[in-house]
Amino acid sequence: MSKRDEKIEQYIAEAKKLGLSLSEDLITKVTVGLGPSIYKKDSETVSCSQSSELETVKKNFAQKKLGVTDDAKIDAAIKKVCEAMGSSNRNKYRALFYALLAKELGKESVYA
Repeated sequence: MSKRDEKIEQYIAEAKKLGLSLSEDLITKVTVGLGPSIYKKDSETVSCSQSSELETVKKNFAQKKLGVTDDAKIDAAIKKVCEAMGSSNRNKYRALFYALLAKELGKESVYA
């Protein structure tokens, strides 16, 4: 099993543990799309308490990758994803965060 497959399995298990309704297919596609960032501890997770990081998620993922331009909609979706993943959860994996955000914004089709 490759390292990427191990990460995908880890993310699927984490999504089930958190009760996130994400398909394994979406998790896999988002993980593949993230490339090597999933192997670095710092870039593998998203910090909801760091506004600069959330701004980067908004600009680089929601706007550039997903093509969503409504800032208020993006901000509300990011807040909802942070809540869904739990404030006490220290491991908000980027792959799950992005998959949930894409789902929240109705943009899963980007990964079709």
